[in-house]
Amino acid sequence: VQLQASGGGLVQTGGSLTLSCAASGDMWSYYIMAWHRQAPGPSREPVASVTRSGETMYADSVKGRFTISRDNAKNTMSLQMNNLNPDDSAVYYCYAYDGTKYWGQGTLVTVSS
Repeated sequence: VQLQASGGGLVQTGGSLTLSCAASGDMWSYYIMAWHRQAPGPSREPVASVTRSGETMYADSVKGRFTISRDNAKNTMSLQMNNLNPDDSAVYYCYAYDGTKYWGQGTLVTVSS
């Protein structure tokens, strides 16, 4: 299984970015797909998740600003991020679970003040 994240970059406070994750294999087999992020430091925190039936969950810090979606037919997952602030700066990782955990490489998001 390969997960390829893209879409990170530098944006000003209040700006928007869309992250994409291209997945190999049968997307339908991934019960859960998610985005996690890691700012400098040891902890990686969950940001948003979506089940294969489309149920979503968000971290309190991003509710109302981020939208996660997945397209099982196109083998992609996206994270639309609006009204970004410097606290959102981190490396963002895509994640998939089908009984085994899979991680993609990260994509860096930097929000300038």
